[in-house]
Amino acid sequence: MKSIAISVVIITFNEERNIRRCLDSVAGIADELVVVDSFSTDLTAKICSEFENLRFIQHTFSGHIEQKNFALDQAKHSFVLSLDADEALSAELQNSIRQVKNNCTADAYQFNRLSKYCGTWIRHGSWYPDVKLRLFDRHKVRWQGINPHDKAELMEKGETLHLKGDLLHYTYYSIDEHTKKLDYFSTLAAAAYFKRGKKSGWFQLLVNPTFAFFRDYILRRGFLDGYYGWLIAKFTASYTLQKYAKLRFLYAQSKQNKV
Repeated sequence: MKSIAISVVIITFNEERNIRRCLDSVAGIADELVVVDSFSTDLTAKICSEFENLRFIQHTFSGHIEQKNFALDQAKHSFVLSLDADEALSAELQNSIRQVKNNCTADAYQFNRLSKYCGTWIRHGSWYPDVKLRLFDRHKVRWQGINPHDKAELMEKGETLHLKGDLLHYTYYSIDEHTKKLDYFSTLAAAAYFKRGKKSGWFQLLVNPTFAFFRDYILRRGFLDGYYGWLIAKFTASYTLQKYAKLRFLYAQSKQNKV
């Protein structure tokens, strides 16, 4: 039987709306709390100061992946639980992680993420079960992917187990908030694709958004979530279109600059 200590690491920027709920949910699990903040201008720092055993580190934001890897490196313990400020552990997941603390048998642990959208839990489509690897030996896992879509991945061969319980994700509180975030995310994704040399043709502009909607709403049964299931699938298709349209614009702009 192998017991472990856990550092909980969280990145923040103006998260006064969410951070207390997140920190409260790990209070009985964390042996250390590390918050890496991108110089918030709201009450995030003040709320964090109310928690014992919490190190509040301010670090300039250079990308979601880069910031999360920086946060991993600040942890004192080998095992980390990496969370976003708008996430919290369900009671069942808290119990599962306590069991891991008392008897750790794997290099990494994953679990389902359940998202709340405009006050409604979304249980279908591409939003659930939305499996996330978030509890792991930080010496064997790094954040990878293409900004803003980060993903924790094992860097060497190791065992991953699935835990019972949901990671609760408190996403958008309004449709307007979702719309603005899609514009922000699609801009970041287009820039990341451009940097990697990924192309954007008519196929990506016409077929990819259509398939995204069909996949999430029909194949993954998003229709079972009613109006919000349809809206989320629609927004996913819109995000896909925006991403490739902006990428196409970046290439056009690049050609003009060379003339």
